[in-house]
Amino acid sequence: MAIVPAGLLARLWHRLGGGLQWRLLRLTQAKFLVGVAGVIRDDEGRVLLLRHRFWPEGSWGLPGGYAHGAERLEDALARELREETGRRIDGTRLLCVKSGYRLRVEVVFTARLAHGVTRLDRREVLAAELFPSDALPPGLLHGHQELIARAIERDG
Repeated sequence: MAIVPAGLLARLWHRLGGGLQWRLLRLTQAKFLVGVAGVIRDDEGRVLLLRHRFWPEGSWGLPGGYAHGAERLEDALARELREETGRRIDGTRLLCVKSGYRLRVEVVFTARLAHGVTRLDRREVLAAELFPSDALPPGLLHGHQELIARAIERDG
């Protein structure tokens, strides 16, 4: 196999133009799902947790879901929460990005729960409750315990 000089390769890349560059990248690079989750607390500092129909029975976890194409990640979290619980958030801040999964990247935010009425989408969510950070329920997903602790350490 012949080795193409780097300068020639760079010139060719620039001549392809944006559209062809994106198509080539799309064909040659790995594809990932981008998940979002949120450590969402109310004015009293309680953490919003969900019991989700698609999680192991009896488990609790942070609200979240998957981003749509061209959707801002903060907006994806707000949309998922609105769809699943009817609730709104504000003050969204990045907490961390988790990678190393086979085909997924998780982006975790903190946010404040805005006032509103809870309307659960029973197709997905079995329960939504606020818990004091020092009295989290049994069955909380392990990774979510760590994220809550990290959020409280950072934000108080």
